[in-house]
Amino acid sequence: MDGILFWHWLSLGAVLVAVEVLAPGIYFLWLGIAALLVGGVSWAWPELHWQYQVLLFALFCIADVVLSRRWMRSHPDLTDQPHLNRRGEQYVGRTLTLDRPIVDGVGRIRLGDTMWRVIGPDLAAGARIRVVGVDGSTLRVEAA
Repeated sequence: MDGILFWHWLSLGAVLVAVEVLAPGIYFLWLGIAALLVGGVSWAWPELHWQYQVLLFALFCIADVVLSRRWMRSHPDLTDQPHLNRRGEQYVGRTLTLDRPIVDGVGRIRLGDTMWRVIGPDLAAGARIRVVGVDGSTLRVEAA
C-alpha cells in the first residue's frame, strides 16, 4: 500500500510529544496530538488517501491550537508571585520620592539597586509620586 500508514502518524505523534517533554513550550504537544488523531482516523479508515490525511493533520493542528488557547485563557495559572519576572509591576500603586526632577515629562528614580526611567508631569526633586503603570522598563507616574 502506497502512502502514509497509520503507524507513521502514531510515530510522528509520539516523537512530537516526546520533544514537548524534553523542551516544554506547549507547541509540539498540540502538533503531536493532531498527529495521533490522524493516526487514529487512518487506522479506522485505511483507504484514506495521504492528501486527505495531511489535510486532516492541518485541520487538527489548527483546532488544537484554537481550543487550547481558549482553554488557557479561561484557566489562568494561579501563583503566589504574580509579578515574578515583571519587576516594574511590583511598583504599581506605590508612593515614592523623586531623587531627580522630571523634566519635559521624563526623569529617573532609584528603586533599590536599579535606576528606573519615569514618565509623567514635570515635578521637582523630592516630590512625592505614585506609580500608576509600567511600559516595558519605564514607570508611568503621577503626583501623589
